[in-house]
Amino acid sequence: MGVKVKCELLKKEMLVDGIYKFSVKAPEIAKNAKPGQFLEIKVSETGEPFLRRPISIFNIDGETIEFIFQVKGRGTELLSKIEEGKQIDIIGPLGFGTYKVQEYKNVAIIGGGIGIYPLYELTKELKGKANLNVYLGFRDKSLVTCEKDFEAIGLNKLVVTTDDGSYKEKGFAIDFMKKDIEEHMVDMIFACGPLPMLKAVRAYAIENNIPCQISLEERMGCGIGACLGCAVKVISGKEPRYGHVCKEGPVFNAKDVEI
Repeated sequence: MGVKVKCELLKKEMLVDGIYKFSVKAPEIAKNAKPGQFLEIKVSETGEPFLRRPISIFNIDGETIEFIFQVKGRGTELLSKIEEGKQIDIIGPLGFGTYKVQEYKNVAIIGGGIGIYPLYELTKELKGKANLNVYLGFRDKSLVTCEKDFEAIGLNKLVVTTDDGSYKEKGFAIDFMKKDIEEHMVDMIFACGPLPMLKAVRAYAIENNIPCQISLEERMGCGIGACLGCAVKVISGKEPRYGHVCKEGPVFNAKDVEI
């Protein structure tokens, strides 16, 4: 269970049009946060909208937590208008299913769109423990973010793709990952991104018997399993059942969930 704290917004940066990075002072959250966890953020002081917004942790740096979000509706629009120096009401870290870092020699980390952001802290943690092959996919050049952050970690390989070819490689990140898997450059996959991408990664990993962990993006109104809004079919154990992404995830072994 996370803690509820008021965090000072230390720095606000618009990375590209509509995508913001916030840095908040949150020692109570930072000391317990792990790669793959998320925050539930109150976006205004008026009580409207009523529900908090779930946003993944991008970076943990001492007592500072960084998160990145894209303005997509009323809630994230209100969040984007908060100014530096103001207090933000945050609950975190949340999520009991986090990336399990095990002994693998060659790791693929693949993200699509805003799904790349939860993978940065994981990539940092894996530095020096495995050869890191990172694949970041975007719709077009205007949405490319955090490329230099990943580069600075020091990777075995970094592939940036755009669907339309407007920046770096043209196509989908998964196709470049598949090529490297065929050349025996990958023996473990970590993934986060839109559902079609995760379905494709999951299917490929299972078909080729490659260990794979996926982080699911769902609407999580409460973040603790009370609102029941983020159900997912869990197929591990004797009988299939429905679990909740916020409580049991957001990270699952790919073969343990049906998406």
